[in-house]
Order: sequence, then structure tokens, then C-alpha cells
Amino acid sequence: MDVTLTTVFISEVIGTGFLLLLGAGVVANAILPRNKGFNGGWLLINFGWGLGVFAGVYAAWQSGAHINPAVTFGLIANGAEEFAPGVAVSVSSTLVYLAGQMLGAFLGAVLAFLAYKKHFDEDADPATKLAVFSTGPAIRSYGWNFVTEVIGTFVLVYIILQFGNTPSELGPLAVALLVVGIGASLGGPTGYAINPARDLGPRIAHFLLPIKGKGSSDWGYAWVPVVGPIVGGMLGGLAAAAMA
Repeated sequence: MDVTLTTVFISEVIGTGFLLLLGAGVVANAILPRNKGFNGGWLLINFGWGLGVFAGVYAAWQSGAHINPAVTFGLIANGAEEFAPGVAVSVSSTLVYLAGQMLGAFLGAVLAFLAYKKHFDEDADPATKLAVFSTGPAIRSYGWNFVTEVIGTFVLVYIILQFGNTPSELGPLAVALLVVGIGASLGGPTGYAINPARDLGPRIAHFLLPIKGKGSSDWGYAWVPVVGPIVGGMLGGLAAAAMA
């Protein structure tokens, strides 16, 4: 059955919204004061994000579950003719995917804020509150932070495209485990955005929401988790096409 662009938009909003609600939620649980999961550690965050992807992919099945502009651009670079049944790859369809992903990421972050509102009201370092919404480097070096995001997103998109060549039929579970693996292996330097919408949508939410003691939204760094994943995604798409 062919999919309309309206369905694509709604699907991507819902899927990316679930991704950010669960992803930002696990970070909030692990780092905000007085939470049950406080100090849960890096692997808790990795698994939370992986399961957020798992839920998001299922929720966005009608649109092909991109839930990530890097995947959308990776498919374009890979030479895809359709994003979903009846949805040809074009400028207009690409913009619909990107708009749905950005809005979904923003709304998911807002819902995570509401779920943890009383914990955001507690005293905490402003950088900790920002970390619930967006990524930041462990060592700030824009060029090398960019390289890290390119590499991590290359792995994500290249392997996702290879899933179609295997008979495993693991679907969303395979993508979820891949995200856990990328976080555990490559996430340390930058917090592994590997998804422009995942970082920019929540960063806008952080800027707009009335968060007590929130501080700066760190716009100087914001280009890294946007441009890096787009470049990495397109390189992943090109590499997968070359290996086809």
C-alpha cells in the first residue's frame, strides 16, 4: 500500500518523539538529582537509547522509520528511489521527513522534561540539565568532535543498510543493539548524537522551556552533532552502495 506524505510526517513525528522521550528520559534518570536511577552509569544510558530506538522504529514503521536525518541522507546517497512505498525520493519528500523528525524530537524532549519536572527544579549544574537534552564533548575540540560524529554515524548508516542483505529478520532489535554498541564503543568523546534531529530539536526545547537554573544551550557546539552525522550518514550510504 502506498504511503502519503501526510502519513510520512505523522509517522516520523511519532517515532522520533518516542525515541527522544525514552532517550532523554534515561539520561534524566541517570544524572538528575534524587532520581531512582541516579548514577546508573553509561551503560544504562546506552541501553536506554537503544531501547528508545527500538520503540521509535516500531512506532514509525509506516514511513520506513528513518527517525534520523542521517538515515534519510544516507538513503539518498545510497541511490534509493523510494523512501517508503509510493514515496519517491525528492526534495519535497526529504523535507517532509526532516520536518517530522525535528518536530518529533522537540516534542519528545518536552515530554521528558514534563516527566522529570520536579527533578529539573532541584539544584544541579546547568551543564547537567543541558545534557538531558543535547550532547556535549568530553574534551572540546570541534574538529575532532566532528570526526567522532562522522565515524559513529557512518557505522550506524552503513550497517543499517547492510541489514537488508541478511536473512536475520531482527528488524528494530538489530538497530537497537547497533545503537547500544555504538554508544558503548564510540560514544565517550561526544555523547554520540549520530542523529541531527536528536540533538537540535531537544536543544531548541532546552532554549525555550522554563527550566530552573538551566544556563546556556551551548549553540557554539550545536553544529557538530548536526553536520557530523549528516556527513557520516552520506558516507555510509555511499560505502554501502559501493559494496552492493
